[in-house]
Formats: sequence, structure tokens, C-alpha cells
Amino acid sequence: MSLKADVDEPVEQIRDKMLEAHLPLIRQAAEKGVQVLCFQEIFTLPYFCPSQDRRWYKAAERVPCGFTTRKMQELAEKYRMVIIAPVYEQTMAGVYYNTAVVIDADGSFLGKYRKTHIPQVAGFWEKFFFKPGASNWPVFQTRYAKVGVYICYDRHFPEGWRALALNGAEIIFNPSATVAGLSQYLWELEQPASAAANGVWIAAVNRVGIEVPWNIGTFYGSSYFVNPWGQIAARASEDLDELLVHDLDLSLIPEARDSWQFFRDRRPEQYGRLTQCE
Repeated sequence: MSLKADVDEPVEQIRDKMLEAHLPLIRQAAEKGVQVLCFQEIFTLPYFCPSQDRRWYKAAERVPCGFTTRKMQELAEKYRMVIIAPVYEQTMAGVYYNTAVVIDADGSFLGKYRKTHIPQVAGFWEKFFFKPGASNWPVFQTRYAKVGVYICYDRHFPEGWRALALNGAEIIFNPSATVAGLSQYLWELEQPASAAANGVWIAAVNRVGIEVPWNIGTFYGSSYFVNPWGQIAARASEDLDELLVHDLDLSLIPEARDSWQFFRDRRPEQYGRLTQCE
């Protein structure tokens, strides 16, 4: 989804325009029988982290009692659809997280995942806006599948993919806001490798377009599903507002794991160095 408002508009107005733009695609998803639906990172707002403007703190919402979560609960219940809604969360004055809310197909709030790894480089001043999450790799038993979430920059860290898989995730969603340039070649490298290494389905979700006034690059879309063998099974365009739908055959998970036996052959007792603090 591309940005549907001017960034100078009131934050509530931006949110409402983005929600309105998503509604037809949500209805389309319901008509196509979609069971689990995920939006892009902070889907009701621009990717405001190229700035260091405190006005965006006003866009943060409480979870689960905030406006966007409540609206998504209504839609999840209406369409009997699991919804993963990435939002900007406030827990108290001055404390904010990059969060994904997970709502079951009856509209019930299952929980949330907070982005664990927070970048702080030119164009991505995320530490100004987000506190690092410590969600302990939650996996949500939804009506249709066991679902995990890993947000954008998280994808560069293999430990979280493995932790989510060990906790039982069958499908891991990676809502993102990533632009063409340095990391684009990794977009179709890391998630397929992680899907194969862990024997899970991964859904990589990215926004599209250029967002002014920051102009940090083109959000290149290219959302896709990758199966437990590491093969990209369905792919969206680079530049269109688009719903990507694909049937995820969960029987491929034991098939891939029984073939590769990575979980049998892993040696966690040898990995202590990986968690030692320097």
C-alpha cells in the first residue's frame, strides 16, 4: 500500500485515510476466502523514521484499547479472518514500540509482538521513535494456523526466526518498510534462507511508492510467500496497491523438516558464545 495522505495533515486524518484505503482490499480478501491477513509495517502511517520529528509521537495508540486495534477486531469478527495489524504503540508517556497486533478470527485479541531489533542509521532513525521490544518470541494459536511475527529489520537476525520456529510457528509474517538500495538484494535472500533453515512458511510484506518530503528511496513492494523448502511461491508487484493471496500447504512443514533434519542435527549446547555479552 502506498501513502494516501500528505504528511502535514493531522495524524488522525492520515490514519483514517490509510484505513479507508485498506478497506476495499480487506473486503476483497474476505471474498477470496483469506484466513490470515497481514498488513505492512505501521500500516496506518507513513514511514516517518527518516525524520526526528516529535509530532509523530501523537500517532501512537494504546494496544489493545486503541482505535486501530478495535477497528481491526470488528473486521476480523465480521469476516472470520485472522488479522495481523502492525501499529505504532504507546504504553505510557514517552514509551513507544513498533508493534504487531494479532487478532483471531472471532475478533479476540490474542496478543502482540514488539520489534526486537531497532536500527539507527541515516534515513532510519528508529531509536528516536521506538523502544526495543522483548516479547520472548510469541507464537499465536489462531483458528487456522500457528502464527509468528518478525518486523522489518528483525529479518537480518537469524536467531529470531529460529526462536519462533522452535516455539511452534508454522507461518511467520515479516511486515516491512524497506526501500531500494543497499538491502534490496537481501529481500529475496534472507527470508527464503530462513524459511528453508527453519522449515516454515514466511510471508514478506513491503509497502510501495515514494514518501515525501523525506524521499529516502522507493518502497519497492515485491511482497511474497516463501515455502518451507525456501522456494518463493507467490509474489506481488513492485509498485501497486495490491492484495497477494496464496494457499499455504502446512503439510510441507513436516515434509521439509523430515528431509533436511536441521532440528535433529542442531547443537545448541555448542552455541553458548552466541548469547555471551561482550
